[in-house]
Amino acid sequence: MSAQLAAYSTSTGEAVQFWILGTVAVIGALCTVFMKRAVHSALCLAGTMIVLAVFYLANGAYFLGVVQIIVYTGAIMMLFLFVVMLVGVTAADSLKETIKGQRWLALVCGLGFGVLLIGGIGNASLTQFDGLATANANGNVQGLASLLFTRYVFAFEITGALLITAAVGAMVLTHRERIERAKTQRELAEERVREGKHLPPLPAPGVYARHNAVDIAGLLPDGTPSELTVNRTLRERGQVRDVSAEAISDLKALEQRSEERLERDEIEPPHLKRTEEASK
Repeated sequence: MSAQLAAYSTSTGEAVQFWILGTVAVIGALCTVFMKRAVHSALCLAGTMIVLAVFYLANGAYFLGVVQIIVYTGAIMMLFLFVVMLVGVTAADSLKETIKGQRWLALVCGLGFGVLLIGGIGNASLTQFDGLATANANGNVQGLASLLFTRYVFAFEITGALLITAAVGAMVLTHRERIERAKTQRELAEERVREGKHLPPLPAPGVYARHNAVDIAGLLPDGTPSELTVNRTLRERGQVRDVSAEAISDLKALEQRSEERLERDEIEPPHLKRTEEASK
């Protein structure tokens, strides 16, 4: 009777931990869905995965907790985050639906997964189940390895084969065979000339803008910013700093000082100018 009560009872520390970290996990999951920037969504998903790893460790599943942090959060999520930061994903890209009906299919799959999750949690809370002490009698890693390579060995091998097939299929789908001859450098240059594209190299960012940061547009001779100087991804994200007004005022002040210098040179006699230069 005491073992049965221990299986259904929860300590105060475990309850506090669950409600605090559970709230953080739910908030991170919601932020993953509703964040506008893909980088922020990836960071929120990584935080949710870390909280899940803490839940695994708290329940005695040490192997799953370590794998959750090292493999999923540390390797896969960070790789995904770096790819998003390097490639750049704008809000307009997420609105393009490449597969028709994928949103409705995702909604149906999400509802089905929610029903299965609620049913599993309800079944676990209403029926009697063995505690973790029996499963981890010889150690968590040893017990998990024993189940994977004895009772569930065929399911484990089939899952590995499916993952390998999915990886190979992704490589095949993303590979494109070249069906035409590659254009030479001369042909590409002639094509750019015929189409009237920008022939010389793109100007560097921050030219005449008193800064050389990549998010500051360079200025044309009239003081207006040039769109060619800033990466298109930064412009789509709205991360370009506007320094045109400040730069125009600086240019006007420079022109005014130049005009005053020229006027002073024209008024001042040449022999006085030579005398001043000799005294210096």
